[in-house]
Amino acid sequence: MDNNQDSQPIQENDLDDSILPIDEHEEFVSQDGKKISRKGIYLLPNLLTLGALFAGFYAIIAGMDGNFNAAGWAILIAAVMDGLDGRVARLTNTQSAFGAQFDSLADMVSFGVAPALIVFSWALSSLGNAGWAASFIYMSCAALRLARFNVQLGTVDKRFFVGLQSPVAAGLVTFMVWVAAKYEVQPGTAVAIATALLTAFTGLLMVSNYRYYSFKEIHFKGTVPYVVFLMTVVLLVVIAQRPHEVLLTMCVVYASSGPAIAIYRKLLSRRLKTESKEIS
Repeated sequence: MDNNQDSQPIQENDLDDSILPIDEHEEFVSQDGKKISRKGIYLLPNLLTLGALFAGFYAIIAGMDGNFNAAGWAILIAAVMDGLDGRVARLTNTQSAFGAQFDSLADMVSFGVAPALIVFSWALSSLGNAGWAASFIYMSCAALRLARFNVQLGTVDKRFFVGLQSPVAAGLVTFMVWVAAKYEVQPGTAVAIATALLTAFTGLLMVSNYRYYSFKEIHFKGTVPYVVFLMTVVLLVVIAQRPHEVLLTMCVVYASSGPAIAIYRKLLSRRLKTESKEIS
């Protein structure tokens, strides 16, 4: 009788849990100075992240199939959704640790693996070992950049990113292929070597200490001068006219801003030191 008393009957909830072996997501959050348990995930921001992940996966399929125009559009869509998910989470107060990790994993696929495979399929495969080495350098640097971003989250100046953001790096690499495919540029040996160098250099920019403006100070809830809205409309019109060339140019200019600002600050610092020595 004691053994029968020790054994617990099977509850209906336990039976339901055993039918579909997927645990409910649970994480602990701080609220009013106390740690509370929160189950489930927020739908809207994670749907945007899932959309970015799907676009990145589609870009891989399209690139491997030689459809570089579709691959370029897919990377653009992934970048737009990646920019929206975080802002939507902040605007709706639906940030979560799950969302942050899911976003990083989606970024690795869309902005790490996808561009590396697209550029390899277009030109770098003809270089043999050097080609896949350049693609791997880019992909590994994307992983390192995302890992560093995760551990530095909340400890660095939000106005700046340390290292080139992975969506911009992906745009620089992918949109180059996008434009070349539009103008039917044949990736010969010289083009393939130049592409490999640019791919590897873009990867190194992601793990560099160059500071890039983050645009996080732009608040969508607040007001902006009328001219800012007008300039936004003009920019959208220009992009709509020639999206391939304009988007690639924007990525090149932004990627170059980090090294350019660093060089300017170093030259300015040397000039100030020289002037201070002359005065003394």
